Amino acid sequence: MATAAAPETSLLSLLYRSYPAAISPDATEPDYLHASPKIFPQVTFVETEEADIKQWLHTSSGLKAALAKDEKSVVESILAQLNTHLATGTTLLGAKPSVADIAVYALLAPLVEKWSPEERTGEKGYHHIVRHIDFVQNSRLFSLQIPEEEKIPIDVNDVRFVPKPIDPKEEKERKKREKASAQNPDAGAEGKPLVVGQGKPEKGQPSDAAGAPPKPNKKEKKEKKEKQPKPPPAPAAPLAPSLIDLRVGHILRAVNHPNADSLYVSTIDCGDAPDTDNTSLDEETGKTVRTVCSGLNGLVPLEEMQGRKIVAVCNLKPVTMRGIKSCAMVLAASPRVAEGEDSHAGPVELVSPPADAPAGERVGFQGWNEGEPEKVLNPKKKVWETFQPGFTTTENLEVAFDSSAVPSVQGQEGKPAIGKLATASGVVCTVKTLKNAAVR
Repeated sequence: MATAAAPETSLLSLLYRSYPAAISPDATEPDYLHASPKIFPQVTFVETEEADIKQWLHTSSGLKAALAKDEKSVVESILAQLNTHLATGTTLLGAKPSVADIAVYALLAPLVEKWSPEERTGEKGYHHIVRHIDFVQNSRLFSLQIPEEEKIPIDVNDVRFVPKPIDPKEEKERKKREKASAQNPDAGAEGKPLVVGQGKPEKGQPSDAAGAPPKPNKKEKKEKKEKQPKPPPAPAAPLAPSLIDLRVGHILRAVNHPNADSLYVSTIDCGDAPDTDNTSLDEETGKTVRTVCSGLNGLVPLEEMQGRKIVAVCNLKPVTMRGIKSCAMVLAASPRVAEGEDSHAGPVELVSPPADAPAGERVGFQGWNEGEPEKVLNPKKKVWETFQPGFTTTENLEVAFDSSAVPSVQGQEGKPAIGKLATASGVVCTVKTLKNAAVR
């Protein structure tokens, strides 16, 4: 059971216990505002993020005061604001951890513990606050030293009401329309600017204004242009797994799919340029991202999907999964099964690229890297279905392409039987424990 200690005592105790090198045990009033860089030295905070931390610490203090005075309307207003903010972010800063998250946790954990299931995830519940509390107390991103018996028991599968998700692309288009309308108030109903002096002619008025160039005579024959010879067809791309666009992806955040128990919805930075097809702008980080649905719920813990690097397949044709458009696929390994057996029974392990590899870096199978990937794989050509059976893990837990499993490429001269999946710098992608497993 979580302790119901006063927020300051709870927060100080938690910080001392979790970050002894960053928080002095002699300080009775630590400088919370400047504590984040000490607690998370591997994270860089820009000026706007430092301002956000300050604001959320101020909001936390206001909530603490309102709770002490039992000002229910103020408490409900702040909780609603916090819940809405967390709907689009894993943490208060979006994806980065900060001392503000820990302050909110220390203040709200005893409160969330007392909430009924309806108050937690009912129609008027605080779904995202509950998810945030569970994430902060369990995530390796924070590594809080909280004994299991003091953690708030939260059943992530006990959801009484599923709120409709916000489509990032629709939200972006709506804001664009509002901005255009504000900049051009004289626009017509369809958003087209009105031009003075170009209305329809009145009855009896000739349609050709004086001085207008004469209309061409339709009967005049156009000069025939000589047909240019067609250029020879481009040589066919080599048949190789390099046709598949594999990249390092950075999961900024992941949540449960609101309409499917088996799916996660992840926001992933795949290194795309702004306004690329099938991407959107992540307002929390300013990055161009893809929304990806993965059938990993129940197979990979949700906390393992937060703030981590993965390998993404980026040129599959997007598909809509239970109302949410998925624009990539996360590579994962699972044991091989006999035909007819459940291939989704688990265990499942995500393919891990180097932790320092930048989002968007191409990865490919060594010895099979010639040519560029297609922009979008044509489903009729079944490129993915052709090469995926050769995706495997080795005895050394390395991800590789086994050409013997793909008849169409067997016997190609100069090609390795086993090509390891690696970044441009030569670092091989791996899994944790699954040997000789299928990767898909």
